[in-house]
Amino acid sequence: MVTAVEQSAASSQLRFATAGSVDDGKSTLVGRLLHDSKSVLADQLEAVEHASRSRGQEAPDLALLTDGLRAEREQGITIDVAYRYFATPRRRFILADTPGHVQYTRNMVTGASTAELAVVLVDARNGVVEQTRRHAAVAALLRVPHVVLAVNKMDLVDYAEPVFAAIAEEFTTYAASLGVPEITAIPISALAGDNVVTASANMSWYGGPTVLEHLETVPVGIDPSQDPARFPVQVVIRPQSAEHPDYRGYAGQVASGVLRVGDEVTVLPSGRTSTITGIDVLGQSADQAWAPQSVTIELADDLDISRGDVLAPSAYAPTPTQDVEATVCHLHDRPLKVGDRVLLKHTTRTVKAIVKDIPDRLTLADLSHHPAPGELAANDIGRVVLRTSEPLALDAYAASRRTGSFLLIDPADGTTLTAGMAGDSFAEQASGADGADAADDDGWDF
Repeated sequence: MVTAVEQSAASSQLRFATAGSVDDGKSTLVGRLLHDSKSVLADQLEAVEHASRSRGQEAPDLALLTDGLRAEREQGITIDVAYRYFATPRRRFILADTPGHVQYTRNMVTGASTAELAVVLVDARNGVVEQTRRHAAVAALLRVPHVVLAVNKMDLVDYAEPVFAAIAEEFTTYAASLGVPEITAIPISALAGDNVVTASANMSWYGGPTVLEHLETVPVGIDPSQDPARFPVQVVIRPQSAEHPDYRGYAGQVASGVLRVGDEVTVLPSGRTSTITGIDVLGQSADQAWAPQSVTIELADDLDISRGDVLAPSAYAPTPTQDVEATVCHLHDRPLKVGDRVLLKHTTRTVKAIVKDIPDRLTLADLSHHPAPGELAANDIGRVVLRTSEPLALDAYAASRRTGSFLLIDPADGTTLTAGMAGDSFAEQASGADGADAADDDGWDF
């Protein structure tokens, strides 16, 4: 029953992100998708038409439906991630329109981190460029299960099938080498609306789905019973009232898997064990809970459990570790260097950490590794070795996008520095040199 309920809920909603190089037409595609699927309110369309006329354009510029910042409209580029929510009779959608400029690659990481599908646009006139490869690499690193190659502006190459076929073959070969599990190529013209919502009369040689048809039918959602359960504790509930004098519950969101009354669980990182005696879901008792439900768990024993601890089935509990090796995308303008002291946030737990080593930086043009770069600049993707002050119940990102991911945070001002994915990336990593000791007497020596 759990599987049917979870899959039914998941299949009714799709989170997806769009990406591509500058001027490939991402915002126009999103605008066309919203407009042709009747997901634009009348006042929104009127505002777009007015803005388009004020810029001397006869037809409404549908890109303005997503490019909301003044700087975006003035420059005709996407700078920030724009989230849009729309629905068709078959499915609900949460769309993240991400920037295309190399300067804002980090924003694509934000938009694609929770996506189940990524739409990568390519200008039919330019083909696969470096930024296209970069976005494919980010999608592969983030383990996005479905990737759509949208070859845009086919109207500017006379809807030529050989142009589309060559681009599709080049991209598919590259993405497959990164380990992308599923790639679907669709020829489109976002400006004219070809193959976005309605099938194109100009490309009779293409017999596949339109972009919207694919979005509506692509299988999404997972069977939670296939993954080991993970329950990061957010807060301990102890009302100590006359009605509940001895109540002790552990509230949070099930990150993965299924928890059932009677299951033996291990509390990490302490390693203590107990048995689930009760599960509360929305104030009602339940026999089981599954990801991503928010619940309260009761245990048979009064254990020392606080925010940041993780409950996991004793038979499938991860081994807590203080040594973390991960692939990261650096997000901040200030470089990440060997020896930096940071905070590492994993699920609901935040601990101190030191960057012990940066073994290599990835060159996306040919997937080669630049050994021992010493630092990672903004938008760089590379490998890091970290040492944390306390053990973490960290899974490999390949096994769990939720419990295998983390953030590195500046301890001085709380800004996010780096997004990390534990374990191996999509390619074999070069062996780095032993990290330099970066300890001092500020409480960061561990």
